[in-house]
Amino acid sequence: MKMKRLTLIVACIAITAVTAHAQLLYSIAGNGLERPSYILGTYHFASSSFLDEIPGFQKAFQQTKQVCGEIVMDDMMKPEKLQIMQKAMMLPEGSSIQGMLSEEEMKTLNDITKQLLGADFTNPMVGQQLGKLSPGALVTQLTSLLYLKKNPSFNLNDGIDTHVQTLARKNNMGVMGLETMEQQVKVLLQSQTLERQKQLLVCFINHLDYQMQITDELVKAYYDKDLDAIEKLGDMKLNDECDSTDEEDEILVYGRNRDWLAKMPAIMQEKPTFFAVGAAHLIGEKGVLQMLRNAGYDVNPVQ
Repeated sequence: MKMKRLTLIVACIAITAVTAHAQLLYSIAGNGLERPSYILGTYHFASSSFLDEIPGFQKAFQQTKQVCGEIVMDDMMKPEKLQIMQKAMMLPEGSSIQGMLSEEEMKTLNDITKQLLGADFTNPMVGQQLGKLSPGALVTQLTSLLYLKKNPSFNLNDGIDTHVQTLARKNNMGVMGLETMEQQVKVLLQSQTLERQKQLLVCFINHLDYQMQITDELVKAYYDKDLDAIEKLGDMKLNDECDSTDEEDEILVYGRNRDWLAKMPAIMQEKPTFFAVGAAHLIGEKGVLQMLRNAGYDVNPVQ
């Protein structure tokens, strides 16, 4: 997986040409299913209002009996779950970002932080709060701050994934996850060594303009409902240590896709289900859409 695909997952965070099948919502039928289920590709920085622009969303949602996301979003708000996440985001006791980076790297990071927050790591509050984060968690925070600076009206609590699950509860539908929050935390925050996280943090701050350009293009591709463009962006690489490794691809995307495919048949057999997962997991030969087809299901864009 390339550096861009890492950016795509953090923010947070995968068909055919846009002119032919520009769609994020697919039906899943056949292979013994009495009624179809549906799968929607989501994006962390997309507002819930965008659902009104997805053809067939309302009808598909009303035809299902439960919603299944990557995780149950409400779990993230439970005190015990928050403690697990916060612990996973922190460096070991006695360590700090300031101690991990060189003087030049800290200068670059300070310039970016001051641009985003009006203060840098020399500020005691910033230094204490951000300085104790793991490099991977800091990249996640910087990614969110960059997006919010460019899109100040966006509400992080009004994303598509959260909204779909909230809508399900309002309609007395069941809500479940393909992963537990603990599993997702382990994959997204703890699957890389601190040294590798540091390397990717340095890549992020040294290629900030490039990262912002890629994020802008990802947002545009998503709002265009163009999974083909999203796949191409995910496959872009810098041909250096900033590119993700095959092992990272496997842990962050492909292994999770296979785990989900192992669970989805039983879920769909029990009740017609509306799945909502990151769009990056849908694309490519190892993506969820193609693997469902390989498993014998009829998977088609909803028009």
